[in-house]
Amino acid sequence: MSELHMNARLYRENLLSDPYRPAYHFAIPDGDGRPGDSNGAFFADGRYHLMYLYHNAQTDAFHWGHISSHDLLHWRHHPDALGSENGDRGCFSGGAFVDEDGTAYLTFWKFPAKDGSDPGGIDIAFAWPPYDKWERLRPLAIPGGEIWGVADVAMNGAMEHVGCADPSNIWKKDGWYYLETGNKVVLDTYGRGDSAPEKYRGDWVDLFRSKDLHDWSYVARFYEHGPRREGWPDETEDDMCPSFLPLPDAKAGGRLTDKWLQLFISHNKGAQYYIGALNGERFTPEQHGRFSWKDNAFFAPEALIDGKNRQIMWSWLLDNVEDDMARWGWSGVYNFPRVLWYENDTLRMAPAEELALLQANPQRFEAGRVIGETPLAVQNGESFRLRARIDMKSASRAGFAVRADTAKDERTEIYYDSAKGELVMDTTRSGWTGWRVREAAPFRLAEGEKLSLDVFVDKSVVEVYANEQQAICRRVYPSDPASAVGVRTLSDGADFGCVDAWEIMPANPW
Repeated sequence: MSELHMNARLYRENLLSDPYRPAYHFAIPDGDGRPGDSNGAFFADGRYHLMYLYHNAQTDAFHWGHISSHDLLHWRHHPDALGSENGDRGCFSGGAFVDEDGTAYLTFWKFPAKDGSDPGGIDIAFAWPPYDKWERLRPLAIPGGEIWGVADVAMNGAMEHVGCADPSNIWKKDGWYYLETGNKVVLDTYGRGDSAPEKYRGDWVDLFRSKDLHDWSYVARFYEHGPRREGWPDETEDDMCPSFLPLPDAKAGGRLTDKWLQLFISHNKGAQYYIGALNGERFTPEQHGRFSWKDNAFFAPEALIDGKNRQIMWSWLLDNVEDDMARWGWSGVYNFPRVLWYENDTLRMAPAEELALLQANPQRFEAGRVIGETPLAVQNGESFRLRARIDMKSASRAGFAVRADTAKDERTEIYYDSAKGELVMDTTRSGWTGWRVREAAPFRLAEGEKLSLDVFVDKSVVEVYANEQQAICRRVYPSDPASAVGVRTLSDGADFGCVDAWEIMPANPW
C-alpha cells in the first residue's frame, strides 16, 4: 500500500473514532469547514445535489465541495464544483438552478482575480448531467466595483450602491431569469452609524434579471426592510445567503402555493425567514420568523424543491469548537434535512421522512405521569430518536434530558415551558466546551392540544421539533462522551404516556 493510500486510511479511521463526529448528519469530509455554508442545492434526475463551502489548504482558497444522494442519507462525493481560478481566493456563497433542458447553474460570489483582470463579483458556472464538470460563463454576470461586494449602478441620474455578494438561486418568470444579491458589504460600508442614510440601513436584497443568463441588469430593491416590527430584523441585521422558493402546502405531495419563502441570515443573529407574495418584480414580506434566538449558531440556510414538491433546507451549525480543525482534523456539520411547508397560515417544519430508514432496535417506554425525572434505558444514548405525545394537563414543563452524565452533572435539557410559551434547549451544562446557552424559541400549544416532541441525537448534534411548528438544533460536547449516554424524562406532572425510541444507524461513510 502506498503512503498516500495509507494516510487516507489512517485519516478515515481517525474520523471514525472521533466521539463528536456525527454519524448521520452531514459532516464535511475534509478541509476546514469555516466558513462552511451550505450552498448550491438542487434536485435533478431523482438525485439531490448539495454544495458545501470549505477552505482548501492546498490552494489556500475557498472551494465548493459537491455531494449527491438519492435518499438524503447516503452521499456520493463528486469533484469540487468550484475552486480557485488563476490563483484567486476562490468563492463564497450562492445558489443553484436547473433549467428546462436539464442544465444546472451555480451562482456564487467570486473573489477578485489575483492578476487584476476582474474585480470579483457575481459569477455563474454551468454543468450537464451527471454534473461533475462545471464551466464558468464569461464575462462575470455582475462585476463588483471598487469595494468587493458592492456594485455601483446609475439610477435616476445618480449612482447607487447595491449588493454584489452572496447571490440567491435563480428563478425564471415570464421569460426572465432573476437572482438576488446580499447586502452585508453595502450595509457595513454605508449603513452603520447614526449619520448613515436610512436607505442603507438594515436588511434588504437587490434584484437583477437577464434574458440569456449572460447579460444581467439591475432592476431595483427586491424588498425594503420597511417599518421595524417586534421580533423582525433591526437595522443592525443584514440579508445574506438568500434562498427564494415557493412554499408547498403539504409536507410531501402537495402543490406549490403563491406564498414564497425568503431564507437568509443576518451575520449577527443567524438564520431566519420571510413569507410573502411575489408581485411582478417585487417581494412583499408578510410574516417573519427565526431559526436562531440566542446567537447565530444556526447559519447559512440553503434549500431546494424536490420531485415530491418538498422544500428541503440545510444549515451550517456554527457552534463548533474554535480550534476543532487543529484538534480533530475536520470542521463543519449541517442539520438533518428539514422539510418546510405552509399550512394554516404558518410555516411548518419536520425532519425529512427518510430519517426513518435509519431507525433500528425500537423500544417503547410506558412513561406515564412524570413528576421530577425518570430515567429511560435508551439503547444507544449517543445516536437515537425519541418521539412522545405528551398531555400537559396542569403541568407547565415537560421534556427530556439527553447526553446526561450524572457523575459529571452534565446534560442537555429540551423542554416546553407553557408559562413562557417557549420551546427550550438548555446547553449550559452540556459539556466542557461549545456555546453553552439557554436557547428559547417562541412556541405555544393551542387550548387542549397535546405536546408532540421529536428529538434526535447524533453524538455532538441535538435536534428537537415541537408539533411540526418549531425546532431547535445545536452542537454539544460532553466531557466524557462514552459516559454521557443517559436519557431522562423531565416534568412537573405531565402525562408522557408511551415514549418511543429507536437507535439511529450511521449513514456517513466516515
